[in-house]
Amino acid sequence: MAEKQAIFTLMGGRIRMHRGSYNPTSDAVWLASYAPHNIKTVLDVGVGTGGVGLCIAANNPGIKLTGLDISPEMLAEYARNAELNNITTELINANITTWRTARTFDAVITNPPYFRGTPAHHNAHHNADITTWVRKCIARVRPRGYFCIIVSADRISEVIAEMHNHCGAIQIMPLFGTKHTAERVLIRGRTGVRGGDILWSGLPMNYEPILRDGLTIDDVLARLNWI
Repeated sequence: MAEKQAIFTLMGGRIRMHRGSYNPTSDAVWLASYAPHNIKTVLDVGVGTGGVGLCIAANNPGIKLTGLDISPEMLAEYARNAELNNITTELINANITTWRTARTFDAVITNPPYFRGTPAHHNAHHNADITTWVRKCIARVRPRGYFCIIVSADRISEVIAEMHNHCGAIQIMPLFGTKHTAERVLIRGRTGVRGGDILWSGLPMNYEPILRDGLTIDDVLARLNWI
């Protein structure tokens, strides 16, 4: 059996990653694509090895990245991947649910531990209190800033219920695989604003303009004349 390459890529080669204990999936590219263009600072909560933040940096040169994770090992791998891509990032070893800070950011993004069950060896994506996680993330968003999240479809009620306490103009983008029901859902809202919510008709999870070409969802919606 052929040995896997030590380096793999995201967004059609625009981001290079060391193969490690946890390798980002297409979820990372999708979440990064939902980050708005007009942001200067972003906090990535539960960064893992950095796939989301680095993809955002590829679309937003000069953005100030901050990554937060409970695992020092994950942060060390993120630092290696950031160096590989010549991207500067601030790393914070903390748990978002207990992190004590007054800092806020233009956008807070997160791919939370939404799966239920026995954790994998890297302890990623399992058994989080999603309501608390979302509330603590939103607390770090500046007024009129953005909160962006990707979750499995069976957790959206928890996310949306908490977001409605703090955010307006919520936009929901389902992502479909081979089934007729959504597998993942992207959700984005703004703090301190009012506005009607939007439920988009959705996109396929293997959509190449996002995964291969690295377009943002806002770019895609404009090209499709949805906005």
